[in-house]
Parts: sequence; structure tokens; C-alpha cells
Amino acid sequence: MLETLQGLSEVIQYQQKQQRMTRLTSQTEDLLATEQQMKKLTGFNIAMTNLIIMLCNISMIIVASILYTQSAISFVGFVLSITALMSSYGPVIALSNLASTLQNTFAAAHRILDILEEEPVVQPIHNQPTTEFGPVDVQQVSFKYEQTPVLTNVSLQVKPESILGIRGKSGSGKSTLLKLLMRFWETNQGDITINQRSLKAINTTDLRDMQAYMTQETHLFNDTIANNIKIAKLDASMEDIIEASKKASLHEFVEGLPLGYETKTGELGNALSGGERQRIGLARAFLHDSDLMLLDEPTSNLDSLNEAIILKSLAEKRENKTIVLVSHRPSTMAITDTMIQLKEGQIQS
Repeated sequence: MLETLQGLSEVIQYQQKQQRMTRLTSQTEDLLATEQQMKKLTGFNIAMTNLIIMLCNISMIIVASILYTQSAISFVGFVLSITALMSSYGPVIALSNLASTLQNTFAAAHRILDILEEEPVVQPIHNQPTTEFGPVDVQQVSFKYEQTPVLTNVSLQVKPESILGIRGKSGSGKSTLLKLLMRFWETNQGDITINQRSLKAINTTDLRDMQAYMTQETHLFNDTIANNIKIAKLDASMEDIIEASKKASLHEFVEGLPLGYETKTGELGNALSGGERQRIGLARAFLHDSDLMLLDEPTSNLDSLNEAIILKSLAEKRENKTIVLVSHRPSTMAITDTMIQLKEGQIQS
């Protein structure tokens, strides 16, 4: 569940909602079944503990009474023996209640499920005419988080078969602009259009098909490298995956692993370095093969050699693709056709 929430951008971008929900439903059903078993076990343990305590009390009272009547122990000894027995029950009771403390874990799971049931801020669009890809226009767009302005009256055009570079300091609104282009959020003011049609009037499935989005932190699911790439295109062949990996300068690294593309990435991709995770994210974007690629710092964790290979692949794609590239590296920006500078949410002339 945590894995799905942390990889929500990838789930939305590559339209994996149904697959992940099916998996979550199965896991939730298993969780509920386990919870029922734990409740039964807890009830049985409590009942047995109380029964044992009651039998021990009765036995101790009987034995102590016999010893007292036979003057084998004094009255003080009688009281102390009963008190000592009752003092020993604490650890026994704590042990029997151990299972019930797991309810906190189940409560946390319920909170996650409540989050999943929240209504999305951006509603999916259906039943609209199919939109062909064309020029991307950002028209007087403003956006703010709560009361903090992030973008103010931003206007720009991304022409087909070109590479637009966006530069700016951290917090200048670069990543926010990409998320608005993806329609992860709605603009507070202004509009964004593709081929003169507002994003709000484009079918969500069409929009996802025509866009590939790579975030600064590539999220990997606890699965094989091949499946982590294949999330971008479920019907992709192994040849497609390898071709995308070559463009992302990933194939040679994967081939050097004992299990190759069947290597597990580990939880949150912790078995791989930041650069390796980033190249898997790029391989996803290449495999998706969309009209518009939105790349947020795609080479920030890469050395100059791998960066050069990837930039060459991106430059070759400008003939039939449109790319929006966010980066602080001058070497990355060298392949752009047009470059804009964002400062405090505004385009600098």
C-alpha cells in the first residue's frame, strides 16, 4: 500500500490504476482475513488466561488453607502466599494480550484505505472527441499552494518537434509547471491547451497516452527491472524494453547483473543507486513513446558519459517528438531549441 502511494505519479502517468487497485484489493482481503483470525485468537487467549488464573487462585487458596489449618504456615504466610501468586499474573496477562496490540497496525492500514477512498481534486475526463497532438500553449497561468503563489501569469508555447528548456532555482515553479502540463493539478487562473483544446476538455486516457513524465525522484516498485520499465507499456516485448534501455544508457549495466533484467530492484529501489534508478525512469519514458516528453532533471544523478548518451537519444527524438526539459546543467540545456528562465514563478525576459 505504501509502495503504491509513494509511486502515485507513476501509477497515474502510465494508467496503472486498475492493476494496482486489483493488487491492493487482494492484499486488503488477505489483511482482513488475518485480522479476523487475530481477533479469534485474542479472544481465545484471554479466555484461557482468565481460566488459568481462576484455577490457580482456587488451588492456592485451598492449599494455603489446608497448610494454615495444620499450622504448617502462619496467617502472615497464608496472606503472603496468596499475594505472591497474584503478583505473578502481570507478565502472563501481558503475554496473552500481545496479539491485541496488533490492532494498532490494522488501524494504520484502515487510515491508508481512507486516503485511497478520497475524492480526487482533478476529475478524470471521459467521452470527449479524440484529440490529436499539436502545439502546447500555456496561457496566463497562475497557481498557488494554499495561499503561497508558485506561478504567476506564465505564458509560453511548445512547438511540435522541438525541445524547450526550462531553467531556474529550486522553488521557482519548474516542477509545478510540468505537473500542470500533466494535469495532475488544475490551474488557479489561465489555461493550458494542446492543439488549441484545453486540457480540461481532453480525455484523461488520451492525455496520458500523448505524454511521458519523468520526475526528479524515480519511484521503483519492488519488482524486476524489466517489470519496472514495462509499467510504461504493458504489452511491450523484451526487445522493446532492451531498445528503450539502450536509449537510456541502461542496457549495458543491466546485462552485467547476474540476473539481468530479472534482477529485483528492492523496496523503493534501494538495491540500485540514484543514477541507476534515474535511467530506469528514462527507459520508461522512451518505452512509452509518447508525443510529448516532460523530463524533470533527467540527468542530475548521471556522470558525463551516460548523460551524453541520453542527450544524444533525446536530440534524435526531436524529429517526431516534443520535449520539455527541466535542468540546471548547462550541458543538458545545450540540446534545447528554446530556453526560458523561471524566477519566483515568473518567466524572465
